[in-house]
Amino acid sequence: MSAITARKGFVQQTDVLDSTSSSTTNSNAASPEDTPRQSPSSTSLSSLDSDNDLDLKTVNGKLLDTYGNEFHLPDFTIKQIRDAIPAHCFNRSGAKGLAYVARDIASLAATFYLFHTYVTPENISSTPARAALWSLYTVLQGLFGTGLWVLAHECGHQSFSPSKTLNDTVGWFCHSALLVPYFSWKISHGKHHKATGHLERDMVFVPKTRDQYASKLGHYAHELTELMEETPIVTAGTMIGQQLVGWPLYILANVTGHNYHERQSEGRGKGKHNGFGGGVNHFDPSSPLYEAKDSKLILLSDLGLGITLAALFLIGSNFGWANLAVWYFVPYLWVNHWLVAITFLQHTDPTLPHYEPQSWNFARGAAATIDREFGFIGRHLLHGIIETHVLHHFVSTIPFYNADEATEAIKPIMGQHYRSNVEGGPVGFLKSIWQSARMCQWIEPCEGAEGENKGVLFYRNRNGLGVPPQKLSPPAELKAVKSDL
Repeated sequence: MSAITARKGFVQQTDVLDSTSSSTTNSNAASPEDTPRQSPSSTSLSSLDSDNDLDLKTVNGKLLDTYGNEFHLPDFTIKQIRDAIPAHCFNRSGAKGLAYVARDIASLAATFYLFHTYVTPENISSTPARAALWSLYTVLQGLFGTGLWVLAHECGHQSFSPSKTLNDTVGWFCHSALLVPYFSWKISHGKHHKATGHLERDMVFVPKTRDQYASKLGHYAHELTELMEETPIVTAGTMIGQQLVGWPLYILANVTGHNYHERQSEGRGKGKHNGFGGGVNHFDPSSPLYEAKDSKLILLSDLGLGITLAALFLIGSNFGWANLAVWYFVPYLWVNHWLVAITFLQHTDPTLPHYEPQSWNFARGAAATIDREFGFIGRHLLHGIIETHVLHHFVSTIPFYNADEATEAIKPIMGQHYRSNVEGGPVGFLKSIWQSARMCQWIEPCEGAEGENKGVLFYRNRNGLGVPPQKLSPPAELKAVKSDL
């Protein structure tokens, strides 16, 4: 069997082991035969070359991702994944983790010192030149701040060091400084890892179903195939909004998280829902995102934010709010941008499935992620969070500096289910934001899917890109109304 890393317009093939050789008896999916690959064109099926032309009649009833690649349910186990990883990859070093934290803080401090000292009217008389340099400052600080965010993320997963006390202390300080409620995020993020790809339990970037998407537009689901293409300017506006305020909306109102809070085991979700005023957020100890035992940790997270906000207020009062905006808040927006972009692209791609409860298991959900490439910035400043995310979802306690080796170790086990889109490096990464926004509008079952496959949903869109959405009949009640007329 072979695994092929999917890239836009490029396919790299390597020989791998057969992932079915040691599958367990509870596996009920057929063995994968070919790997998912992206079509040579990211437009529509009609633009595929003759070697890849797709006769939809011949694949009716099969699972097709948005590009038209046939998908088979993963059948490997978590034990197979863990056993394939060299033992030393699990080793965590508190000293090494602290050295990286010191490096990132030193980078933030040195950048501030250099710009504050030398980018002044006395040294640079041109106002446009100073404005350009201070704009560069905000970009650099945003990258360094995102790197620190990622290290706190390591703390939340206990991959920073063997000491839980050290992990949570460092994570609380670093995330609080970035206005992130550390423990609140840690708890909800842990639930995301336990239910990745599960449509009723996942905690972030849960896609809209066809009904939900149609309802948002004020239409019935069957009418989506009749709608005109979404204009690029609407797509651009949506993406800009997501990148600017996506993170605040998530922690304030659980936007993109699941909305099944009535099922919360302690009854804390009764009458609560996503959105402002819905009672679902990362700051209230009574939020249904948490259990009663978490209350003190939520309050400790709020305390960290309060201390940071108080410090920022003092800085703004003494040194000017315009200065504070440039020194801290614009870099903060850059951090939020990178955080949202990274998370969005880790879990949103035309090749990725999502699962209804009856078809989901942990291994399938963990495999429903994708690695990308962001060059030097991704691998060094952002600590590889973009490049090794698939491995991270299988074993989140492996530190980032061992993740590349562990990723290579699990590829033979995952076979075709290891996904990576690295074409174009950093530029390709940024282009993928647009591509995913255009191609991944809602999810729906594949036409003719039966049994367990009915619970496997893929992205579709109304932009004429990839596999077209199913043509549905109007609901019975609508037919009845029309007949009465």
